[in-house]
Amino acid sequence: MKKNLFIAGALLLAVIGSAFMASTNEITSLEIGAKAPMADAKMKNIDNTDHSLASLNGENGLLLVFSCNTCPFVIGRDGKSEGWEGRYNDLHQQAAALGVNMVLVNSNEAKRTGDDSMEAMAKHASAMNYKMPYLLDENHQLADAFGARTTPHVYLFNKDLTLAYKGAIDDNVDSAKEVKEHYLSNAMMNMVKGKKAKPEETKPLGCSIKRVEK
Repeated sequence: MKKNLFIAGALLLAVIGSAFMASTNEITSLEIGAKAPMADAKMKNIDNTDHSLASLNGENGLLLVFSCNTCPFVIGRDGKSEGWEGRYNDLHQQAAALGVNMVLVNSNEAKRTGDDSMEAMAKHASAMNYKMPYLLDENHQLADAFGARTTPHVYLFNKDLTLAYKGAIDDNVDSAKEVKEHYLSNAMMNMVKGKKAKPEETKPLGCSIKRVEK
């Protein structure tokens, strides 16, 4: 009897896992060389101003990072990982020096009444002294259009809002000092020189964006 219950439980978990994978795999990721979707759509910033990707685009492009307030890959884990968030302001400074603007986008609609509310976003941005806009993506429309999967998930666009790089910030979420591959920094430098990023795509590592069923 116990064996049968164990098998039934294992099958149920397999079905649930397959359903989750099918749902995740339905997300179509924006391809390198594609134009930024929803470029003129307005989103609310934590200071209550409205912005679009087109309005935020810099002289040499736009760096967009899907982020949130609670994911360990963003905020870190005490004693175990720094998280990537502590590198946001340095990336903003580097991007600005290259004529590239930077924006953070929060698409966690399933947590909008809690940890990822606009109020919580504003409080978190203040605590971390964010130097860039932090926009609320209502009903994760932008994340869906991009095919964004994780927090963080990076998208780098050139001055024409054509995708030049997507994926991870670098190769070490735990420690900035131990980074060996600065994917995003190198991609930005290559892009403003008119060269292709090497690599143009890396695997995003983070928590899943918390979507709601439609």
